[in-house]
Amino acid sequence: MKVGALLASAPTLSTAMGQDRNNFTLIRLLLALAVVVSHAFSVTTGEVMDEPLAARTGFTLGEHAVNGFFAISGFLVTMSFDRRGWRDYAISRTLRIAPGLIVATLVVALLMGGAMTRLPIMDYLESADLRRFIAATLTSFKSNIALPGVFDSNPFRFPMGTVWTLKYEVLCYVGVLALGLIGLLRSRPASIALVAGLAVALLGLDLFRPDAPKGVETALRLPLIFAFGGALYVWRSRARLSGPILLALAVATALAHGTFLYKTLLFVTSAYGVIWLALAPVVTRFSYEPEADLSYGTYLYGWPVQQSLHALFPATAAIVLLAPSLVITLVIAALSWFGIEKPALALKAKALGRRPLKTIEPAAP
Repeated sequence: MKVGALLASAPTLSTAMGQDRNNFTLIRLLLALAVVVSHAFSVTTGEVMDEPLAARTGFTLGEHAVNGFFAISGFLVTMSFDRRGWRDYAISRTLRIAPGLIVATLVVALLMGGAMTRLPIMDYLESADLRRFIAATLTSFKSNIALPGVFDSNPFRFPMGTVWTLKYEVLCYVGVLALGLIGLLRSRPASIALVAGLAVALLGLDLFRPDAPKGVETALRLPLIFAFGGALYVWRSRARLSGPILLALAVATALAHGTFLYKTLLFVTSAYGVIWLALAPVVTRFSYEPEADLSYGTYLYGWPVQQSLHALFPATAAIVLLAPSLVITLVIAALSWFGIEKPALALKAKALGRRPLKTIEPAAP
């Protein structure tokens, strides 16, 4: 009885969304900075699992941060389609992702690459590998392609090591679009079925194929977390932001460590926890809303900045290079926000302003 009363006293997501404040922008920035911190180790050693958190949880700090990004994205992107409809949704997603990525790719390929390459500058600019890098990064989000003569002595040669997640992000966007077009996006049973199906697939993988390639796990992990974030939005009028629920999930995850249940519980707990931190009134009363959203630029430019610093100072320890890499990355992210991303969002606002917002209807029972 006390447990039921405790849960009933927790606010629903719908109630929390009616607040004037939330922590989405701040959390996204912290997650992007966590990715930079995590990469400080692998950039200098060439071993991803050298990162301290990996030994304790099985995942690096950067992987945990990416999980948080996908939970927030699932929630907000589902809301975006629900409020705007498919045309405005497509415009919104394109203008949020494409301009920053295009400019970052060209800056890294032409400016940074031109400054760091060991080749004569004209040979570099005329190289077919340069054109291949630009095309592959922008069309298939390849993150393992090197630039000619750039970072030859680094453990990892590729200059944009984080763009691979955009492939899964865009696929999830397409999934939201498809569900919206066939009328299932607001369906509560459909949202539960999607999350349950992905969870069962991941559980089966960990039970029967624990040695499966990392890529297979990632192809289930990120869509599961995105779908869970979307399901929380669909169930917003009933789902509650409860500290006790979050604590219970965390305890269950810790107890499941070493079993086939662990990863699935970890991902669900992480997703719920991020949304709780973003919207729970007990947290948002102390919220701080940054005026600039530097998360995307930080995520895109952190890796090439760290690669450049390691190439220039190869004998310097990772922890020493971390502070300057964070400062330089934030400065470039600010330039990206004010010079590229914010103007693109202004274009988005003008384009979407010509169409009225659709009334948000309750999710289908």
